[in-house]
Amino acid sequence: MTEPRDALQQVRQWVEKAEHDLRNAEHTLTIRDEDCPFDTVCFHAQQCVEKYLKGWLASRQLDAPRSHDLVVLLNLALAAGPRPQSARRATPESLHHRSPISRGLGPD
Repeated sequence: MTEPRDALQQVRQWVEKAEHDLRNAEHTLTIRDEDCPFDTVCFHAQQCVEKYLKGWLASRQLDAPRSHDLVVLLNLALAAGPRPQSARRATPESLHHRSPISRGLGPD
């Protein structure tokens, strides 16, 4: 268990690192032709999610395990407490726009 003051500092550090990975992924995607290294984009996207999850755990004053497994980290984050209200509100909307089935279009 982390002290509240230390937890806030850890949250800030995890978020900063996550934002760096997100910026790297976004920047790499600006390479518009077949030379775009999509494996690098995927790596930075995974790292971004991992660091945000570890930041969430730190916000709950929990130490993040030394793991890169998003399923493990997500399960720990879900067990640590309720999702933020903004995530609850965003989930149905994001699913609506992602899935053609939810819009009544059905699969091809």
